[in-house]
Amino acid sequence: MPLHLERVEWMPSPPLAPDDGPIDFEHLQRMTLGDAGIEHEVLTMFLAQSARLVRNLAAMPSDAGALVHTLKGSARAIGAFAVADAAARLEAVITGRSDPSAALAELNEAVEQARAAIEAVLRRS
Repeated sequence: MPLHLERVEWMPSPPLAPDDGPIDFEHLQRMTLGDAGIEHEVLTMFLAQSARLVRNLAAMPSDAGALVHTLKGSARAIGAFAVADAAARLEAVITGRSDPSAALAELNEAVEQARAAIEAVLRRS
């Protein structure tokens, strides 16, 4: 049986998470079933949790891997995918026992951007 080759035009896949800013508010809306009260509550919780975790991670304690893993999950839940991605990179660095300073700086920047976007939304509501 002869092999038939066909040229297929390659088309890039859409991104797994839209790059519309630090928070994917459509994702957040889906996760909270469109309940504005729940959205407000989880965003407020993320503000407090992310500040505490970033502050604790600055000292790179022995449980840093668990702290960054927690932040990664929380960020994914609210649609802060840049934070989640930066947390995943820091988690890999911690696991690999490499110098975490660059990954930690990247995470801090991503968290700062997400927090600014959340604070702007919460001020409007």
